Amino acid sequence: MYGAEWCGDCRRSKALLDRLDVDYDYVDLEEEFDGAERAKAISGRTSIPVIVFPDGTHVVEPTDAELEAKLALDEAPAA
Repeated sequence: MYGAEWCGDCRRSKALLDRLDVDYDYVDLEEEFDGAERAKAISGRTSIPVIVFPDGTHVVEPTDAELEAKLALDEAPAA
């Protein structure tokens, strides 16, 4: 997850991931030298948070419902 502490959407998404006990790496754009550039390279946008999933997909500024739905899809067993 790429984000910043001043970003309300980032804090909300981070809290949801924590509440659901999801293991993730947090890249603080205020502290990582090239973090913002990496996030933009992934999403093509300057909006945060950018949350990247193990399958290489990502979401930008998801609502809690969107993030929960994406997490549920990623955890579903393969058919």
